[in-house]
Order: sequence, then C-alpha cells, then structure tokens
Amino acid sequence: MERESAEPGYWDDHQTAQRKMQQLGRLKDAVALWRGLDSRSQNLLELTELALAEDDPSLQEQLEAESEELTKELAREEINLTLSGPYDDRPAIVTIHAGAGGTDAQDWAEMLLQMYCQWAETGKRPYEVMDLSYGEEAGLRGATLEIGGAHAFGYLIAEQGVHRLVRLSPYDPNNLRQTSFAQVEVLPTAEDEPEVEIRSEDIKMDTFRSSGPGGQNVQKVASAVRLTHTPTGIVVSCQNERSQHQNREYAIRILKARLLARQAEEKAKEVEGLRGERKAAEWGSQIRSYVLHPYKSVKDHRTNLQSTNPEAVLNGAIDPFIEAYLMSKVGQ
Repeated sequence: MERESAEPGYWDDHQTAQRKMQQLGRLKDAVALWRGLDSRSQNLLELTELALAEDDPSLQEQLEAESEELTKELAREEINLTLSGPYDDRPAIVTIHAGAGGTDAQDWAEMLLQMYCQWAETGKRPYEVMDLSYGEEAGLRGATLEIGGAHAFGYLIAEQGVHRLVRLSPYDPNNLRQTSFAQVEVLPTAEDEPEVEIRSEDIKMDTFRSSGPGGQNVQKVASAVRLTHTPTGIVVSCQNERSQHQNREYAIRILKARLLARQAEEKAKEVEGLRGERKAAEWGSQIRSYVLHPYKSVKDHRTNLQSTNPEAVLNGAIDPFIEAYLMSKVGQ
C-alpha cells in the first residue's frame, strides 16, 4: 500500500502499534533478566551450602567472584528500576556549551565531548555527533551528540548542569592555573512523539558556510543550517555534516527534542524532572569539579562522591557518579 492511499490515521496507528510492540519487548527482556538473576542466585546459594557441608575451601575463590558479579548486576538493575519516567528509556540529546574561561573553557567543552563519546563506546551504546561549533583558537564553543542504548536519557540526565575544570592552562604563556566551566544540557529524543508537531510554515531556515577550527570557513557552499521556530523563538543550528539535507535533519531532531522539553515543562511545571535547574556556567553553580592541579580529584557536589583518578573519569568512567546521583534521587 502506498502512503498516499493509506486511510487517515493509518500511519499514526502504525507508529502507536510499533511503540507498544517495543514496550512489550522491553518488558519481556526485563522478566527474562530477573528470572535469570533469580536462577543464578539459587545456584550460588546451593553451591555455597554444598561447599560448607563438605568443608571444601577450594570453591571459596569461585564463590566470591560469582557473588561479587551477581551483587554488581543486582545493584545495576536496582538503579534501572528507578528509571520509570516517561522519557527515561529514550535516546538522549546531549548539548555542551563552553562557559566562563575563554579558550580554556572551549578546550574543556571538547574534553567533555570526548568523555561522553568514550562513555558511549565503553558501554557499546550507539552515538552520533550532530553538531560542532569550533572555537576561535582551539576547542569548541558548543557540541551536540545523540546517545542511544538502554535508559540513555534516564542515565545521562545525571550529567546535566555545570562542570568545572581546574588545571594548569596550556594556553597561558605563564602556565598559570586556570578554572574553566562548561554547561551540559540533556534532552530526550522526540522522534515518534505525536504531541510534537512542527509545521513547515512555522520554520524559518537560514543557511551559512560551515566553519572549522580557528573560525575558518571550511566549505565553499552554504551547507550549515539554522532553523528558527517562529511560534516559540527556539533557534537550532547544525554544521557538522557536508550535506545541507543531513544538517537540516539533525536540526529538526534537536528542535523536536527542545519542543518536547518545553511542552513537558509547561504541562507538568516540573523543570527539574526533565531538564534540571538551569544555571549559569560560572563560579558557584557547578555540579561536579574536575581538578588536575595542584592535586587530582573529581568530586560531585550533589552526592559528595569523589575519585582521585580524573584521567579515568575523563576517559569515560562516569558510571559511579551517574549511579550515585540516581540512587540519591530514590524516594524524592
């Protein structure tokens, strides 16, 4: 059946049916997972009782390893049980904005982009860099990427806020200590959201040449796209791809996510639940501090969780911070 000949409402009903099938699949996976964990725990208990009955210490190392692994999986699934929000299981659109700190802040924004890309790769999550806005000397003024996988938005909402970096500046001729800030914004995707409607007459599109490092125009054709949603005034731009069509597609996806966030805020009046409290990327508003000098530390100011290995954190090892934040929200 061709799309033009479909009955009114056919495609909406089709998308609704697809969403229900996907939800059913997730529920079946969840049941299978918990049954598997229950079976493993029973087997481990029986093996432990057998080892005690026969006074066999040779099984101790195996039992301890399996017990530790099972405990970790149970803790992980306990966190997943807290992710029951309407958008928690969707892919996340993560936008990073350089804040106070000049070139160092732009370099910091690029470091955060690499951190989230590495987190996605380590977790075998699909991700896509949708937009890059280069700094004049180095780094990025801003970046947007989409990260998928199970509960992507539910996990990454923990990263929303101001991130602070303290280090010896590689851009200072005197190599002095510099404090830099970057803002991270996290939104759920709105690809199949029936409530988000974008009419072509409500969009104003401008094109311009993409820029590269140092602010140089890297293309002779105007492939970069800027979309303005006239009813709300929301502006989205994308310039990462060479194709104007691809940049427009990315911009539409980001615009839909912003409109979904706006609608949810207006309907529920719970900004914290979806986007968190917006704060300026400057002193006194950070959620997490990364210190590389004069000592090494990463501290989350919401949970007080601390790591003395910032290199590992910046290489994507942020799960302990995410999990601590999510557990701190249980019961609130």
